[in-house]
Amino acid sequence: MTPAGTPPMGWNSWDCYGTSVTEEEVMANASFMARHLLPSGWDTVVVDIQWYEPQARAGGYNDGAELQLDAYGRQLPAPNRFPSSAGGLGFKPLADRIHGLGLKFGVHIMRGIPRQAVRDCLPVEATDLTAADVADTSSVCDWNTDNFGLDHSNPGAQAYYDSQLRLFASWGVDFIKADDMLGPYFAEEIAAYRRAISRSGRDMVLSLSPGRALSLGRLEHLRGNAHMWRVSDDLWDVWEDVEAQFTRMARWAPHQRPGSWADADMLPVGRIALRAERGSERLTRLSLDEQRTMLSLWSISRSPLMLGCDLPSSPPETLELLTNGDLLAALKESRNNRELLREGNLVLWAAESTTSDDRFAAAFNTGTAGQARTLLLADLGLPDDGGWVGREAWSGAGVVLTEINDAPALVVDPPAHGVRFYRFSRTAV
Repeated sequence: MTPAGTPPMGWNSWDCYGTSVTEEEVMANASFMARHLLPSGWDTVVVDIQWYEPQARAGGYNDGAELQLDAYGRQLPAPNRFPSSAGGLGFKPLADRIHGLGLKFGVHIMRGIPRQAVRDCLPVEATDLTAADVADTSSVCDWNTDNFGLDHSNPGAQAYYDSQLRLFASWGVDFIKADDMLGPYFAEEIAAYRRAISRSGRDMVLSLSPGRALSLGRLEHLRGNAHMWRVSDDLWDVWEDVEAQFTRMARWAPHQRPGSWADADMLPVGRIALRAERGSERLTRLSLDEQRTMLSLWSISRSPLMLGCDLPSSPPETLELLTNGDLLAALKESRNNRELLREGNLVLWAAESTTSDDRFAAAFNTGTAGQARTLLLADLGLPDDGGWVGREAWSGAGVVLTEINDAPALVVDPPAHGVRFYRFSRTAV
């Protein structure tokens, strides 16, 4: 089976807990996901950045932080935050618990090798080299001081990544979010990381971040080396961030395919920012219509879906957003996903089911006032041969068709910043 054969769906600690998530909080969200979301396909739990820093704090990074490392310069979970990792067990006990719930376990990692390992000249496992021999000290991240890049003219650079991935495989890691890979584009690092996964003996999904100004010219390299890649910087709970993804996903959606997914970034729904980087604890600032727009666009463009909220404390309507069967059918089982029209504030998308004759269509309104338009079904990507019935996914209401010059038509009326998402079938749905 191809890893990430459909767009991955899961939860990531970043939007809610920033750099400081704990084992107890990870397990609370994993348990909620297993009970309420796993039947809909949500199956991956990802611990984001700084899990290896004992003194990590909300609201930023500690320059020159002391990290929890093993004898070979590889990151280990901080035992004060992840108690089950004590005694050198790493993430294996936590991964085992998450696997026991029927879920997959993922971690975030920064590009390169810890500066602390370079400072201490720690050996690279299975080589005669040290971290200082294989580091490229001129290659640094502009927002995090934990790591140097690697000098890939030295075989020891690949050996370091190989050793890191062997460790992750021994823990039972299923998903890796590799950060500081895409802006600028570090082709050698990406290829080296994928080789290390291939040599680890375990299938792991590789997700690349952060995605600023990512070019379609990188498509073949991305497909050859990663399973998903971000197409933007971090997205937060403001309408402008969501609206900006229309253009990006229109560019990338025609190129989605099993095992290779352009990623519109995490979903800031529900309760977020308990200890995060952007603002104080809150329910998402996106309105219900804006959240529906976000879920609809991500689904019909087949972006991975990664939640950023604290699931146990999010309101019931969040759960309803995340278990909509028609949207998830478009996400998992569709093809020819495309933007059909962008005219003023109206944006139309369409897709076709891969398992039936069903068709999906979405009418978005990016403006600040409601609007109604009468559109031929052909304008929504349906063959103009009659016999279609359907429903609107968010309301559950059946579609009432009209005619324009004897051709079937539909009045679409998305509210401000809202959407009407339709599923059409040849038979009653």
